[in-house]
Amino acid sequence: MGADNIIFLEVIEWFHEGEHELVHRIPQRDSGEIKFGAQLIVRDSQIGVLFYKGKSYEAYGPGRHTLTTANIPVLTKMLAIPWGMTSPLRAEVYFVNMRIFPNLRWGTRDPVAFKDSELGLVRLRAYGVFNIRVVQPILFINTLVGTMGKYSTEEIEEYLKQVIVSRFNDHLGENLDSLFNLPGRYDELSKGLQDRLKEDFSHFGLGLDHLYISSITPPKEVQTAIDDKSRLSVIKDLDKLVKMKAAMAMEKASVSTGDAGAGMGMGMGFMMPAMFADMFRSQTAQAGTAAEEEMKCPDCGHVIPKEAKFCPHCGHQQLVFDQCSDCGKNLPPNARFCPRCGKLADEKPAPKSCPHCGSENLTNSVFCNQCGERLK
Repeated sequence: MGADNIIFLEVIEWFHEGEHELVHRIPQRDSGEIKFGAQLIVRDSQIGVLFYKGKSYEAYGPGRHTLTTANIPVLTKMLAIPWGMTSPLRAEVYFVNMRIFPNLRWGTRDPVAFKDSELGLVRLRAYGVFNIRVVQPILFINTLVGTMGKYSTEEIEEYLKQVIVSRFNDHLGENLDSLFNLPGRYDELSKGLQDRLKEDFSHFGLGLDHLYISSITPPKEVQTAIDDKSRLSVIKDLDKLVKMKAAMAMEKASVSTGDAGAGMGMGMGFMMPAMFADMFRSQTAQAGTAAEEEMKCPDCGHVIPKEAKFCPHCGHQQLVFDQCSDCGKNLPPNARFCPRCGKLADEKPAPKSCPHCGSENLTNSVFCNQCGERLK
């Protein structure tokens, strides 16, 4: 590759070294003197971003690209004598991995407070998984990566967990009145939480493909109360009780060593392939639907080509360099103020303090993670 040689032009490319690496910078340490005419090789599922003179210059899709800088072989070193043979025209390339990163885990490090309408204040723990992908590479580099040579999912996962837990607390407080109504609502809560988090992730140039809630665990005494109420509801319905007893009897017969157990086991063996086939068929259909998803303009909602840098319908810029932290408007390069709300471009939102317990929460939080009270 030779990113810092004196005579030859560079051929810049990156092979994925690890399955969790989101971004790789060349050169990995310090900055480089990439010369005029250097060749950039970008592979499928990658985006190459050139940073020149300290600012993002352009994003390149898959293919071979010729880079244009003011660094000329040999001549640049001669002209850089006043700067100790180091050219001030610094340039580096960031390779962004655009594939989906699945099975990232999230969970509550400390229990979050939830006000139950029947049980009062309850401390809950929740766990799940989520999938992310980079959708705006320049915005992702400018907001999260900075000047790091490598950036992996492990380094971003911890911060995203905090965002998910905070939004989970708000979503649960607004959409669930009691833990007694929790069974059967995991899919609904997961879908609502995913929709709520998409806007938060978009401010970092990330897309949230799927989010699943694996478990919501209350304290042991609350679990006992829920189990008791569940048993009572089953016993009131004799039909359900008979079916449950029959299922338990079938389970016992299937593990016995007699002829009845052998016949039951054979029947279950014939049923298993069909059950697994249906499960894999539904997962394949979901994956195909996600792959065929069309790209839409986030401003006007019209379908646009994937390679478009501007929407052909409304002119909205698709390659985001930065966003306003107050209203989310895309900011043009070198903007000092937001063209929509007038806020300073580099102004960051302050965390929201709880008026009841004084703990800090994320901006736009609705409920406090510590005491469960609604924030003003």
